[in-house]
Amino acid sequence: MRRSVVPVLSVVGFLLVMWYAAAVWLNAPWAYDKATRSGEVLTTSTLVADTWSQEKPKLPAPHQVGKEIWKTTVEKKITSKRSLIYHSWVTLSATLLGFVMGTGLGILLAVGIVYNRTMDMSVMPWVIASQTIPILAIAPMIIVVLNAVGVSGLLPKAMISMYLSFFPVVVGMVKGLRSPDQMQLDQMRTWFASKSQTFWKLRLPASMPYLFTSLKIGMAASLVGAIVGELPTGAVAGLGARLLAGSYYGQTIQIWSALLMAAALAASLVGIIGIIQRVTLKRMGMA
Repeated sequence: MRRSVVPVLSVVGFLLVMWYAAAVWLNAPWAYDKATRSGEVLTTSTLVADTWSQEKPKLPAPHQVGKEIWKTTVEKKITSKRSLIYHSWVTLSATLLGFVMGTGLGILLAVGIVYNRTMDMSVMPWVIASQTIPILAIAPMIIVVLNAVGVSGLLPKAMISMYLSFFPVVVGMVKGLRSPDQMQLDQMRTWFASKSQTFWKLRLPASMPYLFTSLKIGMAASLVGAIVGELPTGAVAGLGARLLAGSYYGQTIQIWSALLMAAALAASLVGIIGIIQRVTLKRMGMA
């Protein structure tokens, strides 16, 4: 346990040191400008103190971001429009819905690609090509089209999340369903197993490690899709809305607090999938 924690803490400590140093470097011009206009002489200590406490810094110091997160999570009611927990829940709802839709679509496409030669030759290239379109370009199109047919709210954001999350599931499941070697498939034929029996007894269990790995990537992509989906809609709730509002008013501390909250949310969701993976694979005798 100690061997695994020490490297992580070392990396975190190094990043914090670099972050504080970068905050001094990027915020120093404003500090010097203020000192010049007021006729003050900045010493090293006063320069550092100023760059770590500016109201609208180019790069906020870590303790400023931490204070903002504490203020908008612990000190605010969950129902408050200024609560990061409230905004995280709005984004999480679209993320989970899009993730479920993307996972279902990805598994169905993967099964079709593995068992149908025509789908393998026709659908798979389009699946790959779909990911070459920038999400920032396609997100407004999806939202406009769905709004035109009267669909708004959670579903458009979930559709964008689905668009990003289904691809790793397709690729991982195709690889997993094809992972049994020829000897294993021949063994199933000697037992006169049908295609459905081969699928449920051999191909699907063999694909589980690939599926869970894909789900972790898909979950992170789904969260990104939900946040991106909130940007072109002018949403008033969600982590994307917090990022947008912060950029409008130059509130960099608010932007960074929303970014770290999104990172923590993604890490938590991926961690939950990791726990389910360990339990599932252990019960299947694969871990």
